[in-house]
Amino acid sequence: MIDLHLIGIGTGNPDHLTRQAEAAMNAADLILLPRKGDAKSDLIDLRRTLCATVLTRPVRVVEFDLPVRADGGDYLAAVGDWHDAIAATWTAQIARHLPHGGRLALLVWGDPSLYDSTLRIAERLQTGGMAMRVHIAPGIASLQALTAAHAIPLNTLGAPVVVTTGRRLRDDGWPQSADTVAVMLDGACAFTTLDPEGVSIWWGAYLGMAQQALAAGPLGVTAPEIVIRRAALRAEHGWIMDTYLLRRKRQVA
Repeated sequence: MIDLHLIGIGTGNPDHLTRQAEAAMNAADLILLPRKGDAKSDLIDLRRTLCATVLTRPVRVVEFDLPVRADGGDYLAAVGDWHDAIAATWTAQIARHLPHGGRLALLVWGDPSLYDSTLRIAERLQTGGMAMRVHIAPGIASLQALTAAHAIPLNTLGAPVVVTTGRRLRDDGWPQSADTVAVMLDGACAFTTLDPEGVSIWWGAYLGMAQQALAAGPLGVTAPEIVIRRAALRAEHGWIMDTYLLRRKRQVA
């Protein structure tokens, strides 16, 4: 039996860890750390730093190379194939390092429940016949870090918030019945495709990290600034993780 602990680590800042997360890391028999290539070496370094800071007892920490998602073609099919490959990699690591079962911990950016596929990958292992119990230590999601950094509420009074992706925003436009739209996973600056009239944006990259970058203001003015700044940051660091909130004034009849 594998007890899989998915531990939300926010943006990798040790101050973002809950006591539950720290306890789960220290109770683990094995912590697996994925490597995502040289361009994202900062991410594995952050996980290493977390382990060095939080662990108070000897815990085996093993790094492994994460499979790369194929570009082009059908997006959902490519993601499905990628998740299958990750599940196979997890299975190989478990067979090698926890052949008799035990407590396995994976450190998940943000929170495991919000725009992260770790739970779906774990389900593949369970449906594939692996005896596994899944436990979650929730973490600070990027939207929480974003609204905290800008000191703004997520929603307006009595109004809904739609959480979507850059792909959906670009293809479908502004979601109906929403005053506020939180956008994740936008590598193409889909906010530039919207009518900016009456819309404000709050953007953040590397939230909670030393290199945190923020921008906010009317969309028509701020969007071009974000595009330029985002490209420069990506070139400087070799990778970028960012998110943003859009809010438009409610139309008065």
